[in-house]
Amino acid sequence: MSEQKPPRVKGYKFASRSAGLKKSGRPDLALIFSEVPARCAGVFTTNKVVAAPVVVSAPKVRAGQCQAVLINSGNANACTGQQGLSDALRCGELAAAALGLPEDLVVVASTGVIGQNLPMIKFEQHIGLLPGELEAGGAPGVAEAMRTTDAFAKISWREGEVAGKLYRILGLAKGAGMIHPNMATMLAYVVTDALVSPELLDETLRWCVNRSFNAITVDGDTSTNDMVLILSNGQAETEEIFPGTPQAQDFQQKLLEVLTELAKMIVRDGEGATKVVQISVRGAQDSVQAQTVARSVATSSLVKTAFFGEDANWGRIIAAVGYSGAEVDPDRISIYFDDVEVVKSGLGTGPEQEALATDVLKKPEFTVHIDLALGDGEGVYYTSDLTYDYVRINADYRT
Repeated sequence: MSEQKPPRVKGYKFASRSAGLKKSGRPDLALIFSEVPARCAGVFTTNKVVAAPVVVSAPKVRAGQCQAVLINSGNANACTGQQGLSDALRCGELAAAALGLPEDLVVVASTGVIGQNLPMIKFEQHIGLLPGELEAGGAPGVAEAMRTTDAFAKISWREGEVAGKLYRILGLAKGAGMIHPNMATMLAYVVTDALVSPELLDETLRWCVNRSFNAITVDGDTSTNDMVLILSNGQAETEEIFPGTPQAQDFQQKLLEVLTELAKMIVRDGEGATKVVQISVRGAQDSVQAQTVARSVATSSLVKTAFFGEDANWGRIIAAVGYSGAEVDPDRISIYFDDVEVVKSGLGTGPEQEALATDVLKKPEFTVHIDLALGDGEGVYYTSDLTYDYVRINADYRT
C-alpha cells in the first residue's frame, strides 16, 4: 500500500522541512503530532552504545504517553557525550514550547552520521516553525524527511473495524544500511486512531517487531539509534481493544502486516541491493532453532554475494546452516530456490536443477526454502544481496 496516497488517521498531523542538516538540502526535520495525548509503546536499539535521543526518549515512552515526536536526519547525535544529551533535551524543550505541551509528552529521535554534535543554531531556528506547518495529510513528507541513504520513503497502512467502527494504522520507516537485529539503523513510527489498551499496545508491538524488523538483515550492523514507536489516540472512537479478544487478534495481524511491509521495503532498499530474498526454514526442532538457521543464512556475506551473482551456490547455504549452532543432520537437509530443489537429503540434485535455480535467482524477489526434517519448528528471515554499490555507498557516506 506504499504507492497510493496514505489515508488520514484521525487526530494526527504531520510537518516536515529542511533545516540544512543534510548537505543535499533535502528535508531533514519532521514532527508527528497527536491532537490529544496518546498511549504509546516503543522498542529501542540493543546496541550497548546508545545515542542521546534514545537515552532521553526511552523513559518517556516507558511512561506510556506521548503527544509529539520530533525527528531529524543527517545527524545521529550518537557518541556525543554530555553535550549530545543536553542537545537532545533542548530539542525536546523547543518542540514542547512551540506546541504548548509538557516536555514529557515529546519524544525526540535522530538518524545520520555518528560522532558529530547537533548544529543547535539550526534547530533553534526551525523547530518553532514546524507547528504552523502541521497538516493531516503530511505523513509522506515526514517519511521523506527521515531518509538518509534510503532510495525511497517507506509508508504502509491498514484498516480495521471494532463493532462496525473503522480505525486505521499508518506506519512510516527509514532504513537501508546497518540493518541487522535487533533492529538496526532504522526509525519506525506507527500511529493508530484505535483505542488500544496499554498492555496490548506494548505486547503487540514487541510481538510484531520480533517477526518483522527483527527478522531482516542487510549488512549485519546494528545501529545506535534504532526506535520503533506506536501511538494510539482513540480518536476513531472505537471501543477499547483488550488482550485475548478477537479484536486484539485482528489488530495484531494488521500491525504485523504494516511492520512486515515496512521491513521488506527496508530490505528492498538495502544500500545497493537489487534483490529481496526470504529465507524460510522448516523442520527444525523448534522455532528458535529454525530462526537461528534462517539468520545464519541471511547474514552470510558469501550467500549474499552469490545472490548478487545469480549463482545457485547451495554449498554456501548448507555451510551457513551447518555453522549456525542449531541442531542439524546433514543427511536430512533439503534446499529449494522457490520450488526448484537443489539439495535433497544432503545431496545435490544435479546441474539441470541448478540451471533452473539460476533462473530463479534472476528475479528481484525469491525464497530459499530449507527443510531440516527434524521437527515442526519454522522460521523466516528477510535479506538482500550484497553488491558493489553497497561498498561504494558506505565508502562515500561522509563525503
